[in-house]
Amino acid sequence: FVQALFLPFIPRCVRPNHLTVVRMCFIPVVLFFIWREQWDVAVPLFLFAGFTDVLDGTLARVRRQITRWGTIADPVADKFLIGSVAVVFVAREIHPVFALLIIAMELGIILTVFFRKAKRGEMVSANWAGKIKMLLQVIGITALLLAKWFGFDFFVPVSISLLSLALIFALISLYTYGL
Repeated sequence: FVQALFLPFIPRCVRPNHLTVVRMCFIPVVLFFIWREQWDVAVPLFLFAGFTDVLDGTLARVRRQITRWGTIADPVADKFLIGSVAVVFVAREIHPVFALLIIAMELGIILTVFFRKAKRGEMVSANWAGKIKMLLQVIGITALLLAKWFGFDFFVPVSISLLSLALIFALISLYTYGL
């Protein structure tokens, strides 16, 4: 779907690692607008930052531009995006312990991958559970942002449910990485 709909519009000079760097650069901007509660800017920026994860992965596979740097930087950028929004926003809007769980799982995945796989020199790609986890986190946080932006309180339980489900997929991801 992403390949057919979006990749034809991405110039050949744009590499997956460029999109990863863009995502990293967007993190402080997203946080700034969340902190200022400017939802009309924060929500689209967060969605764009989350979507660059889908784009860079698809771009890397389709154009065969998978790099060692990208296999490390891409998941780190994802963890920073989700973790920082969890600290600034989820902790404030849902509960600090819930945000701490999200951050602990993200840190656990990074450390497990590093010590189990990367230390041996193996290339590590996101596994299926990690991809589902990231998608659930982006949708869950987006639901929470939309709840604040439009005052739709019924999005809060949806967000909590999606983020809780993402925690389950984080555990599955940890298990499949060989915890």
